[in-house]
Amino acid sequence: MPESRSQQVVEVRAALSHALGAAKDSLDAAETELEAALDRRNRVVAAARERRGRLAHERDKRLGEIDEQHERDLAELAETAAETAAAAAPGAAGAPWQRWSPTPADSGTTAPELRVGELLLPWDGEVPALVPLLDRGHVLVRGDPRVGDDVVAGLLLRALGSVTPGRVTLTGYDPEQLGGGLAGFAPLAPAGVLQFVGPGGLGPLLDELVDNVRRINETVLAGEHSSLRELASATGRRPEPWRVAILLGSGRPDELSKHERGQLDRLVRTGAACGVHLVIRDIPVPQAANIEIIDAMPGDGARLSGCGDLPVQLDHGPPQAVVTSTCRQIADAVAAGPEPVALDSLLPEQEWQETSARALTAPLGDSPQGAPVHVTLSDYPPHALIAGPSGTGKTNLIYAWMGALAARYSPAELAFYLLDFKEGVSFARFAPGRRDPSWLPHVRLVGVNVNTDREFGLALLRFLGAELRARADAAKRHEVTNLAELRAEDPDGSWPRIVAIVDEFQVLLSGRDAVAAEAVDLLEDLARRGRSQGIHLVLASQDVSGIEALWGRPALVAQFSLRIALPRARRVLAETNTAADVLPRYHAVVNADSGAVEANRVVRVPDAGNRERWSALQHRLWRRRTQELPAPRLFDGDAIPRLDDSPDFRRMTPAATVAAPVVLLGETIDVESRSARTVLRRAPGRNIAVMGTRVDEACAVLNTAARSLAAQFEPGAAQFKVACLDTDAATAVESLKAFLPADTGYYDADNVDLLLEDAQDRATSGTSADKPMFLLLYAVDAAPGNGAAMLRTILRQGPERRVHVIGWWRGASLLRDTLGGQASRTDVIGSWVALDVHGSELSPYYPGHGSPAWYPRPWRALHFDRSVHRGAEVIIPYGHQ
Repeated sequence: MPESRSQQVVEVRAALSHALGAAKDSLDAAETELEAALDRRNRVVAAARERRGRLAHERDKRLGEIDEQHERDLAELAETAAETAAAAAPGAAGAPWQRWSPTPADSGTTAPELRVGELLLPWDGEVPALVPLLDRGHVLVRGDPRVGDDVVAGLLLRALGSVTPGRVTLTGYDPEQLGGGLAGFAPLAPAGVLQFVGPGGLGPLLDELVDNVRRINETVLAGEHSSLRELASATGRRPEPWRVAILLGSGRPDELSKHERGQLDRLVRTGAACGVHLVIRDIPVPQAANIEIIDAMPGDGARLSGCGDLPVQLDHGPPQAVVTSTCRQIADAVAAGPEPVALDSLLPEQEWQETSARALTAPLGDSPQGAPVHVTLSDYPPHALIAGPSGTGKTNLIYAWMGALAARYSPAELAFYLLDFKEGVSFARFAPGRRDPSWLPHVRLVGVNVNTDREFGLALLRFLGAELRARADAAKRHEVTNLAELRAEDPDGSWPRIVAIVDEFQVLLSGRDAVAAEAVDLLEDLARRGRSQGIHLVLASQDVSGIEALWGRPALVAQFSLRIALPRARRVLAETNTAADVLPRYHAVVNADSGAVEANRVVRVPDAGNRERWSALQHRLWRRRTQELPAPRLFDGDAIPRLDDSPDFRRMTPAATVAAPVVLLGETIDVESRSARTVLRRAPGRNIAVMGTRVDEACAVLNTAARSLAAQFEPGAAQFKVACLDTDAATAVESLKAFLPADTGYYDADNVDLLLEDAQDRATSGTSADKPMFLLLYAVDAAPGNGAAMLRTILRQGPERRVHVIGWWRGASLLRDTLGGQASRTDVIGSWVALDVHGSELSPYYPGHGSPAWYPRPWRALHFDRSVHRGAEVIIPYGHQ
């Protein structure tokens, strides 16, 4: 039993040991599993921490990226806003005052918005606060009066500086300060850009603005466009200015009457479309979508209705010096007027395609609305008056009209005759010159510097009168009544329409002498009958108010139904028509109804005075002319003609026998380049006397006579004898020797008696010599001894023996002494030339009773030939060769 107990003990111990071993193993396994679990947990925790860190990093990175993007977005937004604002308010409309200057834009572009301050945004960047005004609506300013004054001044200056000078006009109503609130803009007033309306003037101002809106809607927009802005965008032209009325009220609720309130409401609704805008302070107006409200407060308390609740920092007012200087610049520019368009705007696409059978029609420029303004010369209106003070563009207008006509009508259809009585050479460009050989092919005659040669104007009128008679005779032959019918019946004839332009024509009509009287009579006949025969007169003047000879004949003035008035022209339009008083430069009023107000048409005239552009047109037309077309006759009153240029002299050819030699004495003041002449026939009195003290001119006349005679005779066919009794004439006589035959005899005071004795013997001989003898006597009144007696015999008997005297006496009384005194006969002098001799001194040598109307002037002479003249003619001595 004990053995079995021991055995049991052993077994128990073994079982316990096994159990303990198993427990230990289990514990070890549990510990190992726990350690493994802890390891796994640690790994999970580490992974979680790592992931959390990674997520946190990614979150921080993303948040950083979001912040950076946000900043970029804000910067881009600020930049976009600034760019948008800059595009909406470029240049003067949006620049800060410290770098502000006017930047006028063309009126056809979109009007800008106007800066009043700066938006206070929650991010960096400057964004201007803009207000829509021009072409958009109206502005109401309320709040602090001093800040409001700055806002109004800034708005007006930016509007003025953003457009072409004069395209914004201001009207100020300020009853409290009587215009003092707009004092800085006062320099605009003389130019008509600014006007002030005092107390009691608000009603008429509103009525005027409403009338402007009505007129623009009816006549300018005319149902084709909804607004001036739309019209300008479609056409590139804005025919009306912007009108801005600044209404600075008193704040009283009863300030506006019922009528004024109604007119103000109309303007608020309809004004902006017609360019009529209101800037209002202290006057209540109804709420409207097109009224921008500015709450003018200092600091960041200002607000704009167009910007919602965004705070605005309003600009301080513009510096006073900037306001004053800018307004003066604008006033000067308005006074100078807008720059003109080019001459090319008047020219047709194809030149010389029109017929003038019934009329001459061409554009003179364009209207304020941009449409061409055509001017016609025909049976009605037949003639034109142009008036404008010096410097207003009268000559430029004539150039433009001529260019438009010359480009449309060929020289076979149109002929110009041009005369300029003022001192200058305005029309000389149309004739060939030393530097430019071209000429305008339509021009037949150019007269310049003729202010002292009224006779040339009279000669032109006589020529036109002769042309009128020729056309009238042709019309009778063909049994027609006007030019169009004559051209139809006589297609091979040359019947262009004639346009005679006389600038400063009142010079021709000045005075109460025979020239003025005949000129008026000729003008009246041409004006009355010229219309049917295609002869048109265009008379231009700086001031027609004092022309008694013209305005004293209402029947004559009535023929000039086409009136063209340049800025500030007087009396050319009807008495009540003051349209020209407010014209800018390069503009004119064209009126085809004798100046009646309702016939006014305003035209903007191109710059036709530009020599380069005119030359291009003239050269182009000149190259198209027919080669047989002659150059125009140029008469320059300041130029001294040359004998070698005389057509009469160039036609002279030498001959062995000349029955009636012709003596040329000078150039006549005539339409044609005609020489004054005297024929030395074998007849009593065929002698020539030159009278006066001017040595150069007297020698020029005698030298011309000698050269013209010598050009007609072959060597030895005539005798020439020259006596010089005044040493001042010696140089002229010496220069003459090159043109006279080699056997010419020359005498002085010491031997002139030999010449006179020889000539007297020949004059008293019973037979006529085979060849004529010409005595050229310089200062013949100085002949010594019995020279006067011998000379009387030669003068009386010589011409029938072919002995002719061409002598210079240094005074009319000295010639009379040579002839035998006061009771002597003067008919032995058949032809004479008077220099500085007054008309009253010439009565003994003038036919009938009285004396010629002659007032001496430099390098002009009076010529009379008993055998051909009814009256004396003014001539110009040819210059020394």
